Amino acid sequence: MTSTHAFWLAGRQATGETAFDVTSPWDGRVVGSVSVPTEAQVEEAVAAAYAVRDEFAATPAHVRAAALDHVSRRLVERTEEIARLISAENGKPMKWARGEVGRAVSVFRFASEEARRFNGGDAQRLDTDAGGQGRLAFTRRFPKGVVLGIAPFNFPLNLCAHKVAPAIAAGAPIVLKPAPATPLSALILGELLAETELPAGSWSVLPVPNDRMPALVQDERLPVISFTGSEKVGYAIMDSVPRKHCTLELGGNGAAVVLADFASDEDLDRAATRIATFSNYQGGQSCISVQRVIADASVYDRLLPRIVAAVEAQVTGDPSDDATDVGPLVGEDAAKRVESWVNEAVEAGAALLTGGKRDGASYAPTVLTDVPADVTISCEEVFGPVLTVQKVNGEEEAFAAVNDSKYGLQAGVFTHDLQTAFRAHRALEVGGVVVGDVPSYRADQMPYGGAKQSGVGREGVRFAMEDYTYERVMVLTGLAL
Repeated sequence: MTSTHAFWLAGRQATGETAFDVTSPWDGRVVGSVSVPTEAQVEEAVAAAYAVRDEFAATPAHVRAAALDHVSRRLVERTEEIARLISAENGKPMKWARGEVGRAVSVFRFASEEARRFNGGDAQRLDTDAGGQGRLAFTRRFPKGVVLGIAPFNFPLNLCAHKVAPAIAAGAPIVLKPAPATPLSALILGELLAETELPAGSWSVLPVPNDRMPALVQDERLPVISFTGSEKVGYAIMDSVPRKHCTLELGGNGAAVVLADFASDEDLDRAATRIATFSNYQGGQSCISVQRVIADASVYDRLLPRIVAAVEAQVTGDPSDDATDVGPLVGEDAAKRVESWVNEAVEAGAALLTGGKRDGASYAPTVLTDVPADVTISCEEVFGPVLTVQKVNGEEEAFAAVNDSKYGLQAGVFTHDLQTAFRAHRALEVGGVVVGDVPSYRADQMPYGGAKQSGVGREGVRFAMEDYTYERVMVLTGLAL
């Protein structure tokens, strides 16, 4: 696992003039060395994608579907190998790394299915008005052009899959830029795509450093940008290219609401377990991890100790150990940032119930209460294994607390009442409401994205395909309808 990895330029392997090391956040060992594309090679990849765009858009659906099917099957065959690679470069515990590979398997399978049924055409009679007599409008979707996919470190395989698979399914060439901290999983996708019969130039995987990203963003041959990452970077991209189509999947500070009717011992045990698990999975480095618990006063005193106990039961340590629940953050700087935010909250009056300790890149699962509203951890996305718990009086106050945030990605509402569920769906200013569970649930085929500062557009295979394409209408004249 310490060899130098080539990148993928227009469907073939290539190497540049320099390389960088990918290191494990757990123990600092070198996981692999990755070759960096030169500026000339990046230009070659973009030019190839631009040149092949019409050919790729016209590629038969069965060809694209077969390629996507192939990647899905090969991911299954190499699950354990790829999971260990994810764990090594990202620090993700093996149980979650295997789950990520399984999700990527599904993403490519969903994309193969959508490639076969997408763009079936929609006919509309126009003779509903006298001026449209004998006319029929026929609408299909066509790619907007080459997609620039920019992926983050926290799901280094599956969030690359969410860029690549919908683009291929829709017939849009893609240039993928993986996160510099975790490029190895994306390069594995390149290996699998290279085994298919997709047209040369229709995809590239370019592990360029972040300081070279603006040139790609500005390139007019890349009219569609799909970015997952921080709010600051995402909106900087959008502001710099206002005439491009940007899909931005940005941050959140996911809230789990526990309402008064979710009150039995079984209910509260379930809520506490789910909250503890999904505030700490991936080291809390998920945009929809549980960061805030908003509990009705009638259940608060019984719920809080259950949450603390469930958080303390999380197994921390070596991510390669199957028993580990919580591994390190992506790097020591990330852990230091989390540490500083927790310390700020405690100094401002928050109560630290468990955790609050850092060891290198690892940060102990942490629970805070009585957190002032104006401290950083109340206002921003912590992206670490930290949970705040607050008490509210009733549904209205609970929903107002959820909405008291600049973010709006997903929310979870623990209730048994169907009417409450529909009120939550109407009232909460988020992209998704998960009833009876934490906000951290995501099915890869459903529309996924946020409101407010959590981004624009939607992922989920079919919804991303719609983002990457546009409607073009053809009017047929002189028909006997």
